[in-house]
Amino acid sequence: MSSKTETTDLELVCVIVNTGLGSKIMKSAKKYGVSGGTVLVGRGTVKSRILDMLGLSRVKKEIILMGSSETTAIHALEKLSEKFKFNKPNHGIAFTTSINQIFGARSFKSDRLKESGGADKMYHAITVIIEKGNAEEVIDAATEAGSKGGTIINARGSGIHETSKVFSMEIEPEKEVVLILSERDRTDAIVSSIRKKLKIDDPGNGIIFIQDINNTYGLYQ
Repeated sequence: MSSKTETTDLELVCVIVNTGLGSKIMKSAKKYGVSGGTVLVGRGTVKSRILDMLGLSRVKKEIILMGSSETTAIHALEKLSEKFKFNKPNHGIAFTTSINQIFGARSFKSDRLKESGGADKMYHAITVIIEKGNAEEVIDAATEAGSKGGTIINARGSGIHETSKVFSMEIEPEKEVVLILSERDRTDAIVSSIRKKLKIDDPGNGIIFIQDINNTYGLYQ
């Protein structure tokens, strides 16, 4: 039986950096009070004619996901930003989103469910799960609607006979996950463009979900 914990101040910390930095981020985060996390491998997308000509438009990325209390998350991100220079272009992106419920995490206990973020948040995290090979179309559709790019993650199940699930959708080896950070006033246009281009509303074509972002580092207008 699963252990369920409802939380009042839990945050999901997401850090996206160039490959090779994930372990260093994790090691530093632990010094700042974060107990642990998961490192995923993906690739970033940069729309630049010069980079395309040089073959450098797809940069390998590592995505570090860490759960912690809100206070610890804010402190850890401030320290990580100072150490890894997120304030400089192309040094990394970091943000937090609220965790409303958590299962199986004995380290965190609370009595009330945390409410979702308010309308004053400046950014959204748009997550798109689609068939493998369609991630570039998602990026193209998002870019047409004003997005500056995204991060593509190759998703896998945990074994031959097992699959991971996000919002009841199976994530198997043939799936890709696209993470796009969007200014709030552009989110509707970006999501609409992706839905139209990828025909997301047709059964089996994919899923999109949107989260409020609470704190950000490394995002540039």
